[in-house]
Amino acid sequence: MLQLLLATYVVALKVYKKITPNGKLTVYLGKRDFIDHLEYVDPIDGIVVVENDYLQGRRVFGQVSTIYRYGREEDEVMGVKFSKELVLVREQIYPSKKEKELTPVQHKLLRKLGNNAYPFIFQFPANSPSSVTLQPGDDDQGKPLGVEYTVKIYVAESEDDKGHKRSAVTLAIKKLQTAPPARGRRLPSSLVSKGFTFSQGKLNLEVTLDKEIYYHGEKVSATVIVTNNSRKAVKNIKMFVMQHCEVTMVNAQFSRHVASLETREGCPITPGASFTKQFYLVPLASSNKDRRGIALDGHLKEDDVNLASSTMVAEGKAPNENMGIVISYSVRVKLNCGTLGGELMTDVPFKLMHPAQGSGGGESATVKESSRQGGGGRGGDSRGRDDMRRKQSVDRGRYDNYANDDDDNIVFEDFARLRMNDGDED
Repeated sequence: MLQLLLATYVVALKVYKKITPNGKLTVYLGKRDFIDHLEYVDPIDGIVVVENDYLQGRRVFGQVSTIYRYGREEDEVMGVKFSKELVLVREQIYPSKKEKELTPVQHKLLRKLGNNAYPFIFQFPANSPSSVTLQPGDDDQGKPLGVEYTVKIYVAESEDDKGHKRSAVTLAIKKLQTAPPARGRRLPSSLVSKGFTFSQGKLNLEVTLDKEIYYHGEKVSATVIVTNNSRKAVKNIKMFVMQHCEVTMVNAQFSRHVASLETREGCPITPGASFTKQFYLVPLASSNKDRRGIALDGHLKEDDVNLASSTMVAEGKAPNENMGIVISYSVRVKLNCGTLGGELMTDVPFKLMHPAQGSGGGESATVKESSRQGGGGRGGDSRGRDDMRRKQSVDRGRYDNYANDDDDNIVFEDFARLRMNDGDED
């Protein structure tokens, strides 16, 4: 019993690594998802380890690139390309030209990896779009549409030299947004009415959601109130969770439903009658696997996929200033009044997002049990999160729980390849 009381839990740091084809360089990243907090974006912080005597006067460079694909590759003809590739950041990592403020994970890796380890930190430019992938159809060829980010570390003689494929590593990363720490108390709602030709009275529809922000995997609850003061009867009710996509490069917009239901409960709603019911819908990527055009959070593995999160904008900025692919969601309710009566429809907008870090829904940490006395966390989660508000890489509370007496609590995992592999990823 005493041993159980003394046992503490130590958070194991999961670090992703990838090695060049020639085996001379190894790149380590503490994470693959980097969060846009609107006020600032998590920096891309990592370590590159170079084998002894390999450089021989050459240098190590790093760059962050984005590819924005807004059209299918098979439709590219006469030299017209439906994609834009931009190098956002390019820096010399070794020999370093400037001092860097290292993050907690870099300090830990430097102690672990030795003298041939060199840190790098890249910053996302302001207003850079979030990672989004549009799910391809069965007949689509080539890479999926969307916004991708990659980090490339390579050895070259000079900054203008692109280096060789054998001495370069390309890693796919994601830039995501999370929900605010507080969801707010506003309940989105909509009230619409429909009149009928040669008929007195109106059909009224009111839809209210139980919250403004939902997390991925949560039930979307909608209360539907129908008041029929017309002479038409409501035959059935249809409900959808709609995903709206705006491709800013070509000013194109389209919508797809990601959850739906149809019911005849309480129907027909005859003249003078009313109906009230709470319905639930769960929008999931797993329920839309085979549907072309569904927007996903740019994912790296088949089991690492969610619907694309709603696009957030900083205070004082207009939504139409966003770049890339802008995502929004709404609950759509339709009342069917028959062939002659038509439909009454309304949309209630809401946000679908990942939980904010530290709110209980962030990345799951790998936990291992340590029976050593005094090896537990230091209880500084809340202080750490406040410190990380200023240009730190991730939630400091995650790293403050590491035991400082050794570096055995690091778990290395091979970096996942891009979903659509190509020659650069070999």
